[in-house]
Amino acid sequence: MRVGVIGATGFIGSHLRRALERRGDLVVTASLRDPGAAAEALAGCDVVVNLAGEPIAQRWTPAVKAAIAASRIEAPRAFIDALSAQSQRPAAYVSASAIGYYGTSETATFTEASGPGNDFLAGVCRGWEAEALRAESLGMRVALVRTGIALGSDGGALAKMLPPFKLGAGGVIGSGRQWMSWIHIDDLAGIYLLAIDGASGALNATAPHPVTNAEFTRTLGRALHRPTILPTPTFALRAMLGEGAGMLLEGQKVVPERTQAQGYRFRFTELENALAEILA
Repeated sequence: MRVGVIGATGFIGSHLRRALERRGDLVVTASLRDPGAAAEALAGCDVVVNLAGEPIAQRWTPAVKAAIAASRIEAPRAFIDALSAQSQRPAAYVSASAIGYYGTSETATFTEASGPGNDFLAGVCRGWEAEALRAESLGMRVALVRTGIALGSDGGALAKMLPPFKLGAGGVIGSGRQWMSWIHIDDLAGIYLLAIDGASGALNATAPHPVTNAEFTRTLGRALHRPTILPTPTFALRAMLGEGAGMLLEGQKVVPERTQAQGYRFRFTELENALAEILA
């Protein structure tokens, strides 16, 4: 299969590319810095996967929020518009999305059937997915991969957590009651393969057993044989990240109900086993 990947150099993209190449697929890469050139380069692919987006984990100034929205809404819109002008088009479009779609809650459990939230990230995700679904009007199958906290040793959230935890300076964030809907990077790549191979609609890319921040902290500390007694206070996180701190302080409990119904079998369902493999 010929698979176009937009954002192939990032943490998720590099793992997906290796997974595709291991099974013999040809990977064609492109960037949304020039949506027209990307559409031309990928028009002959069987499937296109769009992983591109401005990093979320930074202080949310007005300029940063505008860049986050533009990279996930305006750039894909321009790409789909350019693709519509091509005489040949892929059969499917797989778009990254995020569990931020559901908003935050300490008490609710979200599945793919749950409605969207009403905060900034939820609004971005709604717009992101709406642009992806426009590909259906071009005769393309569309899948939306709503990604949780991707764990791997070479990038993502865990790579940022490891240095302080290894020094014994890791601890609970805020109350510790907020949910962390995590996923091993290998399972995330596997869910993208499921989408590439035929799944459609929304797919939660989160492990079946989410944990609270307190449980995540204890499990990571045990895995590293380090104490976890230095909490990160709410005010300090808000000082560093501003409005963006909300995604770390509030969280959401998301389960992959439809993903599993579509046939995906997780390699890593428990956080302890996932961390043991990553840190081995």
